[in-house]
Amino acid sequence: MAASSCPSALAISTTSRVAGLPLLLALRRTPAPAGTRAAALAAGHGATCSWSPLRPDLAVAPRRGAAGARARAPLLRPRAWLTSPQIASTAFTLGTVAVLPFYTLMIAAPNADITKRTVESTAPYVALGLLYAYLLYLSWTPDTIRAMFASKYWLPELPGIVRMFASEMTVASAWIHLLAVDLFAARQVYHDGIKNNIETRHSISLCLLFCPVGIAAHALTKVLAGSVGRSH
Repeated sequence: MAASSCPSALAISTTSRVAGLPLLLALRRTPAPAGTRAAALAAGHGATCSWSPLRPDLAVAPRRGAAGARARAPLLRPRAWLTSPQIASTAFTLGTVAVLPFYTLMIAAPNADITKRTVESTAPYVALGLLYAYLLYLSWTPDTIRAMFASKYWLPELPGIVRMFASEMTVASAWIHLLAVDLFAARQVYHDGIKNNIETRHSISLCLLFCPVGIAAHALTKVLAGSVGRSH
C-alpha cells in the first residue's frame, strides 16, 4: 500500500467485516480541512510525514528551520587560493624582485658579455606585461573609464585618479606598469652608454626609482661627455 501524504485522517469503513483471521481492514482516506492542513504545516515548518499500515497514525519528522540549527555545509565549497590584498601584495613583491637582477648586471658589470645578452632579452617585458594585464583585469570595474576620463572633454582629472587608486589591486597594477617602463628606459640608457662610451651607472640607478630623473641625468652626462671630448 502506498504511503499517503499528511495531514490526513484514516477511518475504518462501516462495511468492514471480521471473518476469522486475518483481519481485513478497509481503510479510507479522508482529506483534512484546509485550515487544519495549514496549521499543521505552520507548526511543523514544512515537516514531512509518512503512514504505515502497522501504525495508522501520523509520523511527523520536523525539519530544522533557519532559527533551529545551522544548515549543513556543502561537501565541496569553492574557495579562492588568495584574497585580493594577498594577490596585490604578491604581485608587487614578485615584480620588484624580478627586475633587480637586470639593474644589478647593468650597474655592476656593464661591459660583461652576460650583461649584454641578458639586457637584450625581451622575457622580463613579456612577464611584466602579462602580470600587469592580469592585475588590470582584477582591478577593472565599470567605473574605471569614468574615473579616468571624468571631465567633459574626456581628460583625466586628479580627484578621479585618486579615487581609482584607493584600491590595492589598482596600486599594484600601476607599480608593475612603472617597473616595466622604468626597466625599458634603463635599458635604452645602457645601450646608449655602450654605443657612445659614456658612464651610465648613476643614470641607471636613478631609473630604478626615479626614471625621469635618470633619463635627465643621462642626457646631462652625455652633453658633458661630448663637451669634454671636443675640448680634448
